[in-house]
Amino acid sequence: MQAKTNMPGIMALLAIGALVFTVQMFTQDKQADNMQVVREKIRADKKLFVAEVMGLKESESKGFWPVYESYQKDLSRVNDRTLKLIQDYASHYPNMTNEAAKKLVDDYLSVEGERLKIRQSYLPKFRQVLPEIKVARFYQLENKIQAAVNYDLAAGIPLVE
Repeated sequence: MQAKTNMPGIMALLAIGALVFTVQMFTQDKQADNMQVVREKIRADKKLFVAEVMGLKESESKGFWPVYESYQKDLSRVNDRTLKLIQDYASHYPNMTNEAAKKLVDDYLSVEGERLKIRQSYLPKFRQVLPEIKVARFYQLENKIQAAVNYDLAAGIPLVE
């Protein structure tokens, strides 16, 4: 299976993108154009990765890709909130207060709750266009990608002191 041999490379690329993003946040390198290019590259690479691993039939592709694009658009709004949360953390990090820490934790849980709601709301839509095994595969891919990104973000974000 070719998809398995390329999976670590694509996952690494997605994770590196997240790490580059985090390092830029903490070094205060706020070049918005560069950030947008990185984010677009990650999205494009993710789509190629999903296409490769899903192994969709032509009939499945016709239904899957419009749902996927809508899903990614909704997920993008959550990712924008994650970006803002990381920026807020970076700005408060040198002089963290209890109030700022409380707000950051509350915002983090809100973002994660929204991410889960989106995944749940799209499940029936993916089930309409794919067999259950491929729905499960897609959700596994989403979990693996998110885990790789979260791992690199965690490695790049220092603990509160």
